[in-house]
Amino acid sequence: MNDFTRQAQDMFAAAKEARIPENVQAFAEESVAKSRDAYAKMNAATQDSVKAVEEIVLAAQAGAKSFSEKFLHTATVNAEAAFEAAEAMAKAKTLPEVARLQADFFKQQLAAASAQTKEFFELSSKISRQTLESLNSAATKTFDQMKKVG
Repeated sequence: MNDFTRQAQDMFAAAKEARIPENVQAFAEESVAKSRDAYAKMNAATQDSVKAVEEIVLAAQAGAKSFSEKFLHTATVNAEAAFEAAEAMAKAKTLPEVARLQADFFKQQLAAASAQTKEFFELSSKISRQTLESLNSAATKTFDQMKKVG
């Protein structure tokens, strides 16, 4: 057997007998436990953040749905008013009667457009406020949880 082989065998034999100091082992175990705990906290915070994003998206979707429903309702009301006015004008017997009906329709539609604009503004403000409140709540929760993790 040559010197290199014998030295290698001696090193392996010594390595088999080597023991990890208790303080190093305790430090390693503590490090793993702390890492696991930090991971669990971060994982919980991430899951809560995902839920918060879902809540924001749901609030935005609900707002978009109510806005589109209001828009369709308004379009239907306006179309019905136009058809009723057209029908009344078609039944008119004189040009002055047609002019009066047309003027009445325009006056009515201007008033309706003003009211509808106000309703859309109020609805969009409400939707924006609700969405921003959801966003603010989610951000606050996320920051609070990140403080606990860190």
